[in-house]
Amino acid sequence: MTGNHKDTSISRRRALAVTGGTVAAGGLAVAGYQSAFADEATSRATAVADATASATASESSGTCVLMSSVTEGPYYLDNALVRKDITEGKSGVPLTLRITVQDTTESCAPVAGAAVEIWHCDAWGYYSGYTTANPGGSAPAESEDGSTADDNTYLRGYQVANANGVVKFETIFPGWYTPRTCHIHLKVHTGGQKEDGTYEGGKVNYTGQLFFPDDAAEAIFTLEPYSQHTGSYTTLDNDMVYDGGGASSGLLTLTPVHKKDVSKGYKGFITLGIDPDAENTGAGSGGGGGTPPSGEPPADAPTDNASPSASASS
Repeated sequence: MTGNHKDTSISRRRALAVTGGTVAAGGLAVAGYQSAFADEATSRATAVADATASATASESSGTCVLMSSVTEGPYYLDNALVRKDITEGKSGVPLTLRITVQDTTESCAPVAGAAVEIWHCDAWGYYSGYTTANPGGSAPAESEDGSTADDNTYLRGYQVANANGVVKFETIFPGWYTPRTCHIHLKVHTGGQKEDGTYEGGKVNYTGQLFFPDDAAEAIFTLEPYSQHTGSYTTLDNDMVYDGGGASSGLLTLTPVHKKDVSKGYKGFITLGIDPDAENTGAGSGGGGGTPPSGEPPADAPTDNASPSASASS
């Protein structure tokens, strides 16, 4: 899994403008994307399909429910990379993530122009920017070169919502690390603007996490490259952040691309109900505390305004 990053380094003190194209994922990811993912079309038929899928996702994900906010965690980087495919060559089970942003104060109106930012760990539990942090259990080393290990940006990115409030990402199913269950972090920004491949300005309206059903996660973790990370996986019931609220707490609706072969990938759906007038610093309103398996993140890690107990969760 290491050695597949191609010219993706970024200074952690400045954003890298990504103006087009992404590194093609190899092996499993490529095969999955060819069968599961299609480029967004501009035709009316696709727009109608988008609206239909959004409605379906809303019905299963708690339309008009204000989403539960939680901590941003210790592994956030303000990279401002606007891109649909965030894999950067990372291997894993393909995941198409479709997120619909709705305004809970305006009759579930879509929040067109909202910038949705996500970040998550790779198949072995490592976050880009913090690849020297031990994911717990036993996993291969993410990088042998400590001088450049934390300059990568894989599995991070923004997308700006269309008129239906919808964004799509192409990524991989995240791995896990002790003591957390499988999850994806996200923020919703409004009031900024996309320029030269970056998103700047505005404010953060929502900070949260997305979660996966245990049965899907456990099936995937038996596959390569996930199976090279061994140890005790934390289920949803035992996670320090997930509060058991289902879709309103970030639980994704998952659909396998091929029912008999989960290695082909999943499509994940959720509707985020937000208050566009609110501002969320990342401290969250729940989720408890806890430290990463190797202790606190590096001394130069970005921090938010959360309390010590909140900012320790990830």
